[in-house]
Amino acid sequence: MQNITLNVEGMSCNHCVKSVEGAISGLGATGKVDLAAKKVDIAFDEAKVTVDQIKEAIEDQGYDVV
Repeated sequence: MQNITLNVEGMSCNHCVKSVEGAISGLGATGKVDLAAKKVDIAFDEAKVTVDQIKEAIEDQGYDVV
C-alpha cells in the first residue's frame, strides 16, 4: 500500500467531499478529504492503480489537482 496527499482546488461542501471520495473508492483506493485544508489523503495499491489515474478520477468530478 502506498499513501499520498494531493492538493485539490474547488471543493467547498460535503457534496464535494462525497464526490471526491467516491471517485477514489471507485478505483479501489481509499481517500479522506480535509475540506478546510483542500487536501486528500489517499491509500492505494500501486499494483492496481496509478497516481495519474487517481488524479484523473478527481478531475473528472470537476476539481483541480494542483
